[in-house]
Amino acid sequence: MFHGDDGAQLQCCVTVEHLNSSGQAIRRQLFRKASVILGRNEFQELILRLHDGKVPQSYPLKEFKLFTKFARDGKCTVKLLPENIQVLVSNCPPDQLNLFLKTLSVKHQAFQNIKPLSDRERVKAGRPRGFTAISPLQQKDIQKVNDLRRKGLVESTNKMAVAGARPQVKRSRSDTNFSPVKANPSKKPILSLSSRKLSKEQEAVLSAVLSGKNVFFTGSAGTGKSFLLRRIMGSLPPKSSFATASTGVAACHIGGTTLHNFAGIGSGSAPLEQCVELAQRPGVLQHWTSCRHLVVDEVSMVEARFFDKLESVARSVRRSTEPFGGIQLILCGDFLQLPPVSKGKEKARFCFQARSWRKVVQLNMELTEVRRQTDQAFIALLQAVRVGRVTEEVTARLMESAYHQIERDGILATRLCTHKDDVELTNQNKLQQLPGSVRVFEALDSDPSLQRTIDAHCPVSRLIQLKVGAQVMLTKNLDVARGLVNGARGVVVAFESGKCGLPRVRFLCGATEPLRPERWVFKSGSGIHLSRQQLPLKLAWAISIHKSQGMTLDCVEISLARVFESGQAYVALSRARSLQGLRVMDFQPTVVKADPDVLLFYKKLRKERLLMQATMDNYCQ
Repeated sequence: MFHGDDGAQLQCCVTVEHLNSSGQAIRRQLFRKASVILGRNEFQELILRLHDGKVPQSYPLKEFKLFTKFARDGKCTVKLLPENIQVLVSNCPPDQLNLFLKTLSVKHQAFQNIKPLSDRERVKAGRPRGFTAISPLQQKDIQKVNDLRRKGLVESTNKMAVAGARPQVKRSRSDTNFSPVKANPSKKPILSLSSRKLSKEQEAVLSAVLSGKNVFFTGSAGTGKSFLLRRIMGSLPPKSSFATASTGVAACHIGGTTLHNFAGIGSGSAPLEQCVELAQRPGVLQHWTSCRHLVVDEVSMVEARFFDKLESVARSVRRSTEPFGGIQLILCGDFLQLPPVSKGKEKARFCFQARSWRKVVQLNMELTEVRRQTDQAFIALLQAVRVGRVTEEVTARLMESAYHQIERDGILATRLCTHKDDVELTNQNKLQQLPGSVRVFEALDSDPSLQRTIDAHCPVSRLIQLKVGAQVMLTKNLDVARGLVNGARGVVVAFESGKCGLPRVRFLCGATEPLRPERWVFKSGSGIHLSRQQLPLKLAWAISIHKSQGMTLDCVEISLARVFESGQAYVALSRARSLQGLRVMDFQPTVVKADPDVLLFYKKLRKERLLMQATMDNYCQ
C-alpha cells in the first residue's frame, strides 16, 4: 500500500474524460489502480502524469480548475480548460489527497508569474524531453506564496482552489468548488503546513497499519488515540475502509457508524446460522464483502462473545478461512477505562478474552506519551489511579482538591456524574433557576425520520435550550490554537439580535464568541450518510462519565461516591486538563478499581514489547 507524505504522488482510481463543447464525455478511460504524479518537464512547467504500469500519460497544468467538494471522501476532479479534458480521482486516502492538492496549489502559484515559452523558443532550446517529480512541500514554499499574496503579486487561485487551504471567507455549503480568494495583505496567510505531527509511537502504529497488519493499539487517556485514529482513516482508501466504534458518540467522532450497525447482526446473541443470515441481507452484505480495513474505536467496550461471533460471521459471509475473513482490523481502546456493559447475570468478558483474539490480532502496541496533561505530577497520579494503585500521596492530593476554587469569570465547574439521570435532572433544574426567557435551538437533520439513530450518534441534542448565564460546553473542535476545543467550558453572556439570535459565549480560555451551527456527519447501518446541523453546545452544569470520554475539561468537579465499575474513577479524573482545574468530593481510596484480568493482560503486553525491543536491539548490533 502506498504510504508517503511528500504530497507529489497518489495511488488511486482515475477516470479520464474527453469532453465535447457541451461538456459531455465523448471518450472515457478508467484506471482502477493508477499513480498520479505531480512533476515538471524539461521547461520547468507543471505536469500531471498518470501511470497504470503501461504507457504514462502527461497533461500540462497551465489553465485548470479543481472541484474539491468531496475531497474528504477521497475524490476530486481536475478540469484542463484548453484541452477540455477532466481527470476524476477517486478512492484516494483523504489526507494524502488534501496534501497533494495543497502541494499543487503552492507549486503552481510559486511559478504563476513565469512567462511561458513559445513553440519556437521550445524548438530552439533543443532540450531532451524530461520529467522530474516535484520536491516535497516545505515551509519555505508556503512562505514564498504567502509573501507573494501579501504583495498582491498572485491571487490565491488561478481558476483553481484547494481543499486543505482554508479561505478566510464564508461560502455556501452548496458550492461545487471553492471560490477564488483575492490576495489581501491585511489578512492572515491562509496556507500552512499541518502543525500537529505524529509522535514516534503514533508513527509506528500508522506504519504497522499501512503495512497491512491487524493492529490493536492502546494507551492511557490523553495519549492521542482518537487523533491517531483519524490520521489512520485519512491514510486508507475510503471505498474499502469502514470506521466503527462500540458507541454512537465515539463513532461520530471518527465519522463512522457503530460496530453493531456495520455488522447487522443485532446483539449477536442469536445462533451463528441466524447471524450469518442477518449479515447476508442487502446493504449489510455489501459492507462485509467490500470491507478490506475495519477500524473499531473503544474496543474495550466490545464484549468477547460478540467479537467471536463477528469473527465467525466474517469468515462465513466472505467465504474465507482467514481470520476475520481476511479483513484487516485496526482496534483501538483502553481496557483500563470503561468495561463492556453486562447484560443479565452473566459477567461481561473483555474483548481480549475472546477465543479468536490471539488468532486475529497480530500486533499489540501501546502509546505512552501523554499529551492532554502537561503536569508530570498529575500524570503520575493518573497513571497510579489507572492501575488501581492509590498511595497515601495520591489520596492526600485528591482529598486536598476538594478545596480547589476552580470557578472563574462566571464559569462554574462541570460535575461529572456516574448516572445519566442525575445529569439531566441537574441541568434542567439549574436552567430553570436562571432568570429570563429560554431560547430554543432546533437541529436540522438530514433525515428527520431517523432521529433516534442520529440521537444515538450525535454529541448534541435535537433541541438545545439556553438562557443568559447558562453553563455550556463545546462539543466540537473549532479552533485548537485558541483553546476552543471539544470540552472547552463557557457561559452564555448574550444573544445576538436578529432572527437567529445566536448565543455569545465567554470561554475560560478568554475568547468570547458568537456560536453558529456546525455539522456532524456519520454513516448509518445501511451505509447512508446522515448529518445533524446544530449549535456545538451542551449544558454543562453536569455531564455523565460515559459521555465525557474523549473530552478534555477545563474545570471539573467529581463525586466518586456512586462509582460502580472498574476504570470509572480513572476515566472521570483523566478528563481534567490539570489538577488545579479539578475538585474531587467525598474521595475514598476504595472507589479506585482496576480489573485484575486487564492488569494481567497489560503486564503480558509490556513483557512482549520489551522482548521485541531487545530482539530488535540485538539485530541492529
